[in-house]
Amino acid sequence: MTVRELKEKLLGEERHDLGSLEELVEILRSEEGCPWDREQDHKSIRSELIEETYEVVEAIDTDNADLLKEELGDVLFEVFFHVQIEKEKGTFTLDDVVGGVVDKMIYRHPHVFGEIKVSGTGEVLDNWEALKTKEKSRLTLREQLEAVPKQYPALLRAKKIAKKAAKGGFDFGEEAAQTGRIEELAHEIAAADGEEREALLTELIWRAVILAGPDADLEKDLGDCLNGFVGRF
Repeated sequence: MTVRELKEKLLGEERHDLGSLEELVEILRSEEGCPWDREQDHKSIRSELIEETYEVVEAIDTDNADLLKEELGDVLFEVFFHVQIEKEKGTFTLDDVVGGVVDKMIYRHPHVFGEIKVSGTGEVLDNWEALKTKEKSRLTLREQLEAVPKQYPALLRAKKIAKKAAKGGFDFGEEAAQTGRIEELAHEIAAADGEEREALLTELIWRAVILAGPDADLEKDLGDCLNGFVGRF
């Protein structure tokens, strides 16, 4: 269809579906579409995807179904937009994205689509990690830790790495040693500035993650741990 025909089709629909969204993005990116949308690339709209995701989280945390529906739509729009950019390059299409994720989920659920038997959720998660590690060819603990995205928020990345390290058998040391070092760091941070302060703060976060444990609730357990020490100095 021409862009004009796609516009008429969208305007005449009583109810839109996923195909409608794909066509909408195609229209917006066309020469007859929106100048702003046409100028964007992956990097220029990177922050929009992050922001929309946080808004989905807000809807979940506030148990707001109407807001969740809206925000999920915004995230879906961002996904379709990124796909359209690659479709224009001839790299991949929406069908490729869908096919890839369906194949991956089937592979990572052998207890559903295969003959594997599991005793519960814990075994499901262990199998998931093992399959993911094999799929990504991350055979060593170092490779697994380095694969944790650097773009994660600091506390989330620290928790992910601590959890993977613990499963990999890494010894974090005695609790007393971690507690003592955190107290030292709080004093050192107060007297430091610039890059030295940033490095000390990073170490403080790591030590707090280790002390709180890899399964800690970031907002509660880890926050209490940090506030309890830093607040005293």
